[in-house]
Amino acid sequence: MKTAPPPFVVERTDGVRLYLADGRELIDGIASWWTACHGYNHPHIRAGVAAQLARLPHVMLGGLVHAPAVSLAARLAALLPGDLEHVFFSESGSVSVEIAMKMALQYRSNRGEKERVRFASFRGGYHGDTFAAMSVCDPEEGMHRLFGATLPTQVVVPLPQDDESSREFERTVAAHAEVLTAVIVEPLVQAAGGMRFHSPETLARIAATARRFDLLLIFDEIAVGFGRTGTLFACEQAGVVPDIITLSKALTGGTLPLAATVASARVYEAFLSDDASCALMHGPTYAGNPLACAAANASLDLFETEPRLQQVASLEVQLEEALQACRSLPGVRDVRVKGAIGVVQLVREPKLEPLRARFVQHGVWIRPFGDVVYLMPPLVIESEDLKRLTRAIYDVLREAASAGEL
Repeated sequence: MKTAPPPFVVERTDGVRLYLADGRELIDGIASWWTACHGYNHPHIRAGVAAQLARLPHVMLGGLVHAPAVSLAARLAALLPGDLEHVFFSESGSVSVEIAMKMALQYRSNRGEKERVRFASFRGGYHGDTFAAMSVCDPEEGMHRLFGATLPTQVVVPLPQDDESSREFERTVAAHAEVLTAVIVEPLVQAAGGMRFHSPETLARIAATARRFDLLLIFDEIAVGFGRTGTLFACEQAGVVPDIITLSKALTGGTLPLAATVASARVYEAFLSDDASCALMHGPTYAGNPLACAAANASLDLFETEPRLQQVASLEVQLEEALQACRSLPGVRDVRVKGAIGVVQLVREPKLEPLRARFVQHGVWIRPFGDVVYLMPPLVIESEDLKRLTRAIYDVLREAASAGEL
């Protein structure tokens, strides 16, 4: 708070634009942390939320239920692969990961496997900022390093992206199999940990090892779900069905906080018992909030009626072509694209605030972190607006390099 510059005041949003109180407008290149997949103020989502507000803004899900939650759970179960059909709602992505981890731990406890209390996760991974979620993130990640001594100790290994790392992953899991309950991974893209990509084959290797050692498989699709990587869910590209999947961010089209932890029949059945203590004792106050569920149902309507995945395919082509020019710039290490995600990785981490300020001067909202400058725009962005974003990245990095800032 002492050193951060004052935030920009946003008065309104529309489409892919942020309108600031000082009269400026910015094209949003990161969709408000990857949530506004349909752009801002989509009339269908607004109408759905307004209609729900007039009927029922909120009611607890303890002993009560309502149509928006029932409908949304059924629709998610129908869209997700395999038998992922038991939906637990919460309010944020981090909490959905906490719930997934509690499910995995209690799954073991209910089956009499109380010694299996640790998780396998991956370097470069990021699963949220709450305590259990932090424990399965990369332990060297700067935001969480302060809490290392107080977090549960997990088994964090490199992603199995080749033969050598695959053997290392297999050996590590084998060595800890008696205490491991599950493995958690972000499918195809490690997002907040550095926008690192991996192949569907890597995901398949992880799944095969998890099955071999009877580990539950948890996929964190909070950042990549709902079309971002080119399929509705990233795991589809590997043909792998997890035991538990977590969803949030774009779930409501960037309007209201909502998350879902969705479990398979295998997991769900371990909680069915005449003994009430075998139930999952977790009760978020605003779980399944009707307004948020109405927004999510409206967002799913748009995936059914508007060509989102075709738009992602077009964005991928344009990002590939437009960002290649950045390869020639001083200070650029790599350029990569996956679906509607474009990344320019720098040789080293720059001073971020001057770089972010330059983007605002160019009329775009792009917020680099670490050593990456990235785009994850609304999926509805038009070609000309995307061109302005990619051009701004090239121009700003060229200016920064000339000024010795990279």
